Formats: sequence, structure tokens, C-alpha cells
Amino acid sequence: MKRDVHVVGVGMIPFTKPGASEPYTVMGARAARAALDDARVDYALVQQAHAGYVYGDSTAGQAALYGVGMTGIPVVNVNNNCSTGSTALFLARQAVESGAIECALALGFEQMQPGALKSVWQDRPAPIQRFADAARALQGWDDQAPRAAQLFGGAGRAYIERHNTRRETFARISVKARQHAARNPYAVFRTPVALDEVLASPTVFDPLTRLQCCPPTCGAAAAVVCSAEFARRHGLDTTVRIAAQAMATDTASTFDAADMRKVVGYDMTASAARQVYERAGVDPHDLDVVELHDCFTANELISYEALGLTPEGSAEKFILEGDNTYGGRVVTNPSGGLLSKGHPLGATGLAQCTELVWQLRGQAEQRQVEGARLALQHNVGLGGACVVTLYEKVQ
Repeated sequence: MKRDVHVVGVGMIPFTKPGASEPYTVMGARAARAALDDARVDYALVQQAHAGYVYGDSTAGQAALYGVGMTGIPVVNVNNNCSTGSTALFLARQAVESGAIECALALGFEQMQPGALKSVWQDRPAPIQRFADAARALQGWDDQAPRAAQLFGGAGRAYIERHNTRRETFARISVKARQHAARNPYAVFRTPVALDEVLASPTVFDPLTRLQCCPPTCGAAAAVVCSAEFARRHGLDTTVRIAAQAMATDTASTFDAADMRKVVGYDMTASAARQVYERAGVDPHDLDVVELHDCFTANELISYEALGLTPEGSAEKFILEGDNTYGGRVVTNPSGGLLSKGHPLGATGLAQCTELVWQLRGQAEQRQVEGARLALQHNVGLGGACVVTLYEKVQ
């Protein structure tokens, strides 16, 4: 049994730098209440909650949601690295679509610490050790450079070697991200930057400079999803429907292809996107707005092609001609993306969802993409998982 699922409420709190946020319990509860208020749904009507976070103890989801209410519903804690928020949404959507329940809440939050991502546990194998080993075999290893920057920077290098792309092309993505974030009151970095400033910032791992890497961030976001029947019964806004959604994990090609682009999830992205387009009967050229996983500029660039927004080898042309921003073919990351809005790991996927719902409702204010009807979300986590979601404006 499959049925339409609508996103009837979204909410998020302004993202902040580590040390400047409220505790995760407060942030999570605030975001959940914002989504419920937006939906005009009482928490007592929610039948399941899926709470996502990466850096936190077990049952942190309950600790956040008990600040909203203690109704006895199932609360499922989710951790899928940087795709955690979208994984929570995937599970909530699946529960409603299957007919198991009528209404679910997806919540994501993260209270991060300053500095690069690192493993908490040192006495056991790291889940992404195989990815680091693949990078070491393909490009060597720099003990002084952050792990994630080496992985995604390596993907950028692989793209440069294949297509002779200029390094400044990657930096242009950061310039665009700041221009978009300047219009977003929820973003961490809202001050525009010039191309020369991006290129002159300290090198983290070639071709990535500091201003081409997303910052550690604290924040929370949430969404309420329900069946069309539930929405009608309670007089809810059914403007936004999830037209299709797919999750993919790694296949053998991640490691067997000896290509750093694939190590960081290119094939997962392509697979999930392909499934979504086929299920919805949509061509990627039909899209109006996209929120994609720009943890580093290199990942935004290769994701243009993995998502089918532009043919393989044409990402540089896509960027230089302005097809990735307002006035171009498809507006990518109007929120400012992970690069400028920030990247609180568990919250990112639901913040992307929130932005796209606002876009389809026409509520994105200065960021509004005129006439937006189809919106795509892309959220990837190393280790690995990728969730791609297509939202459709239905009225």
C-alpha cells in the first residue's frame, strides 16, 4: 500500500557556531515546536517521531522531544553520518506512505564542537576507515590535514585531472554560497566574499581553501509529514508533496573504481537520483531549485553531474555561465548551503527540507525562486548513505 505523503509543517532555528548555541535538548525542542506550529498540528496527533543526530548519547532524541511532550509514541534515534536528517525524514515518510501511521515527525539536531570532524572512539575500528584507506592508496595521506577535507579534496583533484578544471572554478561556488546566504537570517556566514578572498584563504587540502569548507555548526530543524487523508481531516496545508524519495548506500564501485569521486559518494548520489527521477517521471532539467550537499566546494561541483543537472565534464561551464544561481537554469542552495548556512550534521537534511518547502510555498522571502514547482534535495553521508528527495507543489 502506497499513498501520497505531504510535508505539512517545517521549522528550524538559526544556526550558530559551536559554543554559541543552546543545549541540543533546547534546540531540538524549539525546532520540533516550530514545525508543529507551522503545520497547526498538536503533538498529541503525531504517531511516530524519528530523531537524528551524530554526536550524542543514546536516546538523545527522547531527551529533546520530551521537551515538547511525553505522549508515549515510538521515538526512533537515527545516525547516518551527514545524511542523518534526511534519513529521519526517509523513515517518517516511509511509515506514512505504507499506511502504518497517518502522521510523523522528523527531527534533526546537532551540538558540535569546534574543529574538524573526528572519531569519538579510539579503541575500535572507525566506520569510515576503509574510505581513508582507499584515499591513502590513491593519493597518499597527510596527517596534518583534516580527514574529510582529504577525502573530498581528493575528489576535487580527481575531477581536475580528468577535466582540466581551473581551481578558481571551485572557489566560485563559495562566492555564490555567500551571496545566497546573505539573504538567509538562519545562516551562520552571511557576509559576501570575493573570489580573490576565497582563493587567498589558507589552503586546507588542495584545491580546497578554508572558505571552501563548511564550518562546524550547531542547530536543529524538523518536519511534519502526513497522509493526504489526515491533512484533509484536520484542514492542513497540502501544498507540498513528496513526489519521490530514494536512499542508496555504497556498492563495490565505491572502492573498485580507484576514483576519489566515487569514494565520497558519486555513485550513491547518481543511483538515488536516478531512482527518484524514474519514480516521479521527472527529468532533472525540469527542476527549479535544488538544495545539495556542499560540505566542500568540490562536492557541490561533482554533485551537479551526479544529480544530472549538467552532463559529465560540463560542471565548469555550468558554473561560469551562472546556471547554478538566480537567472540561470536551476538555483542551487538558495539557503547558502552547508558552506554558508552551516552544517550541524543531524539537522542538515531537515534544514534542506525546510528551505525547499518554503520555496514551494512561496515563503522564502528574498531568496524566493520565482515560480518554483519542483525542488530536489540531496544529502550524503560518508560510510555511507545518500538520500535524494523530490518535492512537488500540488496547488
